[in-house]
Amino acid sequence: MIEITQLTKSFEDKQVLRGITSRFDAGMTNLIIGQSGSGKTVLMKCIVGLFSPTSGDVLYDGRSFVAMDKAARTALRREMGMIFQSAALFDSMTVLENVMFPLDMFSDMAFKDRLRRARTCLDRVGLLDAERKYPGEISGGMQKRVAIARAIVLNPVYLFCDEPNSGLDPKTSLVIDKLIHSITHEYGMTTIINTHDMNSVLGIGEHILYLYNGMAEWEGNKDQVINTDNERLSDFIFASDLLKKMRAEVTKK
Repeated sequence: MIEITQLTKSFEDKQVLRGITSRFDAGMTNLIIGQSGSGKTVLMKCIVGLFSPTSGDVLYDGRSFVAMDKAARTALRREMGMIFQSAALFDSMTVLENVMFPLDMFSDMAFKDRLRRARTCLDRVGLLDAERKYPGEISGGMQKRVAIARAIVLNPVYLFCDEPNSGLDPKTSLVIDKLIHSITHEYGMTTIINTHDMNSVLGIGEHILYLYNGMAEWEGNKDQVINTDNERLSDFIFASDLLKKMRAEVTKK
């Protein structure tokens, strides 16, 4: 579980986050949503420690990240997995080598054990047959699945996903959503997803934090978001005519 309490972040005279308090439970897909400029990327960076909050705290299972010394922060970061927006694979490494990279860097496992673990994770995302290919030889959706395998290879307690469906077609996006959702439940990880994808919100949004102008405007789940009376959230979620029609049909039932 990750908790944020009265979190603020300012850059010089510009305040980006304004006293956000929320909780992200383990074994659940937690989504952060909001318009561009709402502060969701800054919030994610504060949670993972890329930015230091101006005030407030970030608690990892009761441990204050803000109060930790450098050694404790380094140890905590080894409990984190990260899926980047661009997949961020190494072009010069094979799929298998990319997944093994965190093990090579941070594990003292024997080579055969690292190899077995990497292949287990590739098998989990359905890409064991692609282990000898290079990133440039596989599709964007497959690259994201490799990134997921790499993110879980060290058995993280916390998983962070920055726009995991960026650049993917709707069908492939659904595959990635289902994979992240199933892995989160399978391993009991605390998963936080920063997303613009409304299909993700309505599909796997077990806990949703909606930011507006740097503040926590609304919290709930995918079922509650359908019937929300928050006008800002409704306008954001149901911006397209198609989603407005879908909502109207659901609310009739």
